[in-house]
Amino acid sequence: MPVALAACSPDPFPQPREAEADVRPMLRFTLLALAPSPGTPAPAAGPFIRLDHAHLFGQDDIPVLGEVTRDGETVLGEASSDDPAGLRLQVNLDDRPADELGPLGAMTLQTCLLPGRERPYLLALELARHRVMHLFHKLEDWALFVPGENGDTLERVESARALFIRALVCQRDSRGLFRPEAEALARSALAAAVDAGERLAIAAASRDAPERVAGRMYVAAAARFKHAHGDEPPPGIPILTPTARGVVLPERPQVGVAVDPRAFGEPLANAVQQCADFVSIPMRWNDMEPAEGELSFRATDRWIEWAVRSAKLPVHAGPVIDFRPECVPEWLYIWENDYETLRELVYEHVRQIVTRYRRTVRRWTIASGLHVNRNIRLSFDQMMDLTRVAVLMVKKLHPQAKVQMEIVQPFGGYYAKNRNSLPPTLYADMVVQGGLAVDAFGIKLQVGSLQPGQTVRDLMQLSALLDRFADYERPIAVTIGCPSAQIAPDPSSDKPAAEPGVWREAWSPDRQAEWLRRMATACLSKPYVTSVTWHQLADGPGRTMEMPGGGLLDERGQARPALAALADIRRAVREGRSPVASPPVPAG
Repeated sequence: MPVALAACSPDPFPQPREAEADVRPMLRFTLLALAPSPGTPAPAAGPFIRLDHAHLFGQDDIPVLGEVTRDGETVLGEASSDDPAGLRLQVNLDDRPADELGPLGAMTLQTCLLPGRERPYLLALELARHRVMHLFHKLEDWALFVPGENGDTLERVESARALFIRALVCQRDSRGLFRPEAEALARSALAAAVDAGERLAIAAASRDAPERVAGRMYVAAAARFKHAHGDEPPPGIPILTPTARGVVLPERPQVGVAVDPRAFGEPLANAVQQCADFVSIPMRWNDMEPAEGELSFRATDRWIEWAVRSAKLPVHAGPVIDFRPECVPEWLYIWENDYETLRELVYEHVRQIVTRYRRTVRRWTIASGLHVNRNIRLSFDQMMDLTRVAVLMVKKLHPQAKVQMEIVQPFGGYYAKNRNSLPPTLYADMVVQGGLAVDAFGIKLQVGSLQPGQTVRDLMQLSALLDRFADYERPIAVTIGCPSAQIAPDPSSDKPAAEPGVWREAWSPDRQAEWLRRMATACLSKPYVTSVTWHQLADGPGRTMEMPGGGLLDERGQARPALAALADIRRAVREGRSPVASPPVPAG
């Protein structure tokens, strides 16, 4: 392990002591251009980094206040404190020396925590350092270090580490300047590590999914519980054991899809029956009460009546409280600065919705994104008070229902700019420590959109994030989504759009289906995941879309490949087998 430990340290070479200064030390990173290979044209992959979504973070990956700027070949990060910090930004993994990995795309990656100093770091090397370190952490966490079982994946992990070590050793010349060879090796190491990480995530999912969906994972957890406590666990309850990450659920995970209540028709209903175990119906406040005191239930009633009477499908409802601009009625803004009135309105709205649908809804996502504190601004106490009010109201009116709180933008990048918000992990911790009767957390994982917090991440990052929320010992209901085409920026906007990135290749219907299949498998293999929901059934004019091009059906009602992929996943879960037959992720 000596080599692996070296990969975790900020710099293995002794550095001169920094001179005392009155100014706060900054993070400085150097970028070196790749030298084109002889006889080959200059690469057309685009810039290696973009600062559109760049921010600094501190302990526990929580974003910190600071500014990230670029001055030629130097990226500067100035944090609001002297504590070590890391840099998170979008990286174009295809701007690298030629190799056999194929396209990897552009996604958000990060460095390790580093102390500020005058001497710059080599950015590509620090990005590779963190990713190699993270690879070894997850290799141990997911118990994938047995060579005979995961030989190909382990070879790729070792290849990434070897490239990183080569870059580390040759990073500076005799004058102390960074070598161009180190830049090229570091970019290759980073690409190899991201590719290995995705394969690692899929290998873990392919191994665990059959055990999870067939119920054998719960049987094993029950046996461990009996061995530790001497008694059988109470029937049908989640089990927490020292050897499992999060709780182990007894029931098979469910596959669902979210619909737009205002759009209903036979093609949409048929698609839901084809791919879903349950239907998720958002209850946006502006749909349910477009004018103050004037309730409108017709569209929602139509879907619920079909689901309960015709399709015999369970109904999951919500979010009921969601303060995004597209969900808030215009009249509510009158009271945004009067919290006492706003609280009463929320109380009455939740009471009316839950009372009406408590006989048909099994699970309530009672609130979504309160921690982001966007649009209608709240104090910390007000955020937690509204959370408490909403949960208690559901438990009072519908005690048999499951209640979950939805966490959006779960990587928390918004907190770097909005200090009146709460980091997602801190919000989850406050809900648990506050003793709120929340049965599950909903985690929303959307990538590839221009909306805040929806930049592309690789599969290992997304899978590891779920593991982190599992530590709160609650079941997790995951909502996932990605587009079927590159999303064009709004031409009416006077601000340049921040590129969200791509997963391996430009988004297309086939790429959407492949991402869905891989991500859903990674989620469904987790013992603590109770359900996976696709975020949007259909695109179309007049519909409130979570994401342009993010539906299983296009605007004409034609099925995209993602619909068949979700149907296959549902079928595999019902048959107790892995939705992905083999671990390798296609190179493109």
